[in-house]
Amino acid sequence: MKKKGFYLEIIIKNFLGFWAIFSGLFFPFTVFFILFYESRLAIKHFGIVEFLTSSAWDPVSETFGGLAMIVGTLISTFIAILIAGPVAIGIAIFITELAPSWLKGIITSAIELLAAIPSIIYGMWGFFILADFMRSYVEPFLQKVFIPVPLIGKFFSGPPTGIDVLTTSLVLSIMIIPFMASVVKDSFNLVPSVMKESAHCLGATKWEVVKDVVIPYTASGIAGGLVLSTGRALGETMAVTFLAGNVAQVPTSLFSPFTTITVALANQFTEADTPLYLSSLFYLSLILFVLSFVILSFAKILVLRLQKRWK
Repeated sequence: MKKKGFYLEIIIKNFLGFWAIFSGLFFPFTVFFILFYESRLAIKHFGIVEFLTSSAWDPVSETFGGLAMIVGTLISTFIAILIAGPVAIGIAIFITELAPSWLKGIITSAIELLAAIPSIIYGMWGFFILADFMRSYVEPFLQKVFIPVPLIGKFFSGPPTGIDVLTTSLVLSIMIIPFMASVVKDSFNLVPSVMKESAHCLGATKWEVVKDVVIPYTASGIAGGLVLSTGRALGETMAVTFLAGNVAQVPTSLFSPFTTITVALANQFTEADTPLYLSSLFYLSLILFVLSFVILSFAKILVLRLQKRWK
């Protein structure tokens, strides 16, 4: 029996180790090399610098540049994280530290249900409901307030249409809040009660306990929520397709229509009727893959450094 259990343990260990290595190393490298192989024609034709710095995207003349899609992806993701981060952390703090016991389960279930809603539903809601509200009320108000302000006013210039960077980023932030809030909440629940009680005994207020004990102790959990949310925002397609406007231009304000890499891929893969056109789309896919890896790695390193300093 001992021998049998020993061999079974070895088999399970090797099996799990294989899939860990496959999913963590082999699979990403395989995807990278496939994308690189398929995009080699566009890389040879346009190079790296020209493709990354050109915003021209004309399938008729076969002139392609990825700047507009790259900038649109980065801007919408950054604004979405900027909105969702504080809100998600605030929700987690309320659930774990402030809400009465009977309310915690209700809010937790509601947050988890939001995460289960398909992205196309968010896109349709944003297109038919939120975009009209933004166009009629929110964006004119923002223009009235910020247009007179030097420099800042430029970010609110242009006609308010509701199909733009701001509306898209707002819907993206709503989509990623449940993921980040759930991860951060679970991290907050892992803080030992004795640490919080000790801080209270020393005279710390509720806010001081959260700021000086809970958040530093759960920095890695907050980092995990941030990384997960960033990855979701970078790769979102359907909701952005509804709300971005699908215009291949670098957005000059929050009210500009734009496009992202995922939207361009979803809309144009079936229309790619020439080898160079198809290779350029694979080139965009390769850039998105590398971009996601670089941004998530940078975010992880940055937060780990903050975590080390807090502790």
